[in-house]
Amino acid sequence: LCLFLGVCGDEFSILRSPQSVVFRDGSWPIPGERIPDVAALSMGFSVEDDLSWPGLAAGDLFHRPRATVLVTVKGVDKLALPVKGISYPIENAVPFSLDSVANAIHTLFSEETPVVLQLAPSEERVYMVGKANSVFEDLSVTLRQLRNRLFQDNSILSSLPLNSLSRNNEVDLLFLSELQVLHDIASLLSRHKHLAKDHSPDLYSLELAGLEEVGKRYGEDSQQFKDASQILADSLQKFADEMFNLYSGNAVVEVVAVKAFNSPLTRKSRSILQSSESETENPYNLAYPYNYNYSVIFNIILWMMIGLALAVIVISYNLWNMDPGYDSIIYRMTNQKIRMD
Repeated sequence: LCLFLGVCGDEFSILRSPQSVVFRDGSWPIPGERIPDVAALSMGFSVEDDLSWPGLAAGDLFHRPRATVLVTVKGVDKLALPVKGISYPIENAVPFSLDSVANAIHTLFSEETPVVLQLAPSEERVYMVGKANSVFEDLSVTLRQLRNRLFQDNSILSSLPLNSLSRNNEVDLLFLSELQVLHDIASLLSRHKHLAKDHSPDLYSLELAGLEEVGKRYGEDSQQFKDASQILADSLQKFADEMFNLYSGNAVVEVVAVKAFNSPLTRKSRSILQSSESETENPYNLAYPYNYNYSVIFNIILWMMIGLALAVIVISYNLWNMDPGYDSIIYRMTNQKIRMD
């Protein structure tokens, strides 16, 4: 049991989900590298490798959610989330990204310009595609902008109970700035409610590391860390309810709580429109890796060639045994004209 808890200490939680997406209540561990596949399958997209995880059931194929919101919280393996949510342990917590899901959305719905927002405030990493460029153009993304945003009149500092946290500490301000980002995303989207009613699916991927910095600064047994964990759990639930209501109950809101990733995430600067990098040359002249579409393409070409071959044989046989004077309309018309003349 101790070994199992040590491997599966992190948690993958479903805060809100529509009726068309069915998550079963159970303690099945989900591999960390398959979390993007869960997000893709819940949105109705296909994945390269089959997912045999029993937590996600086959829902309504004709009613897919219009948005998926995934929040990754670093520095804690479990949050005091409401009981009504469903949680699963994470096995082998490795870094992941939703780039494949964003590529699928942009490929299938490129003409409708869906909202794709990937944001990590602590690293000043932001990526927006489609209508997100116009909706979230006023969103604070750099640390300087986040600090200035906190001290404005309509910030969360005026309504959020800080308890043991301080406004004069840089670590506390970083944590509070991430909560401000959650509030601003829901606020900006509420001003553009028409985006939540279109037919193209939207994607929000947020990575929060402020709680991890609070734990490093004060310690995980400190009152500051406990207060920050509770404030974050309440803010995430409020954010989930707001996003769920903005999309009229047709959105999936997920939270990944990870104490520490097993390996760092290596990202390459890329654009979602740029072509894939060319593969390196194969010095050993080996065969290409097996593709899961191979059997489908093979059967299509095989049966099409068999059908064409049978058609050629039947047509050739009938032409060879055709009686020109009886079967051909050309000869029949010619003979009648000769007889009339």
